[in-house]
Amino acid sequence: MSLKEVLNNDIKTAMKARDKATLDVLRMIKSAVQKEELTKKAELTAEEELTILSREAKQRRDSLAEFIKAEREDLIEKTKVEISIVEKYLPKQLSAEEVQEIIRETAKDIEADSMKAFGKLMGAVMPKLKGKADGNVIKEEVKKFLS
Repeated sequence: MSLKEVLNNDIKTAMKARDKATLDVLRMIKSAVQKEELTKKAELTAEEELTILSREAKQRRDSLAEFIKAEREDLIEKTKVEISIVEKYLPKQLSAEEVQEIIRETAKDIEADSMKAFGKLMGAVMPKLKGKADGNVIKEEVKKFLS
């Protein structure tokens, strides 16, 4: 079942349950998927759908950080709920140890052993971890590994 079909089913369920918070988030995700399909003029692949979900989650995490800085308690709770809804559609996030293991294996394969190889290692690791770990976590782990 494609992401769009899953979203449509979940939207119906949220409507029946009168769950406005979930409904709003699902509609935003569906809108982003449809916009991308219109731009591409074709059905999205699973990887492209994952990219959209990752982008939606990242936008909300960035907003959460800003709301925390501004001490906006009302928006903090709302955003946390939105993040949890989006994360239901993402694959299970890897732990820091799992990310480090993938970085170690990739570094060994491409022979990256200094900070000069940071870009090269990031370029090789990101496709492997896309949607499975936050980009900032990956960046920090690569820096730790190379230093």
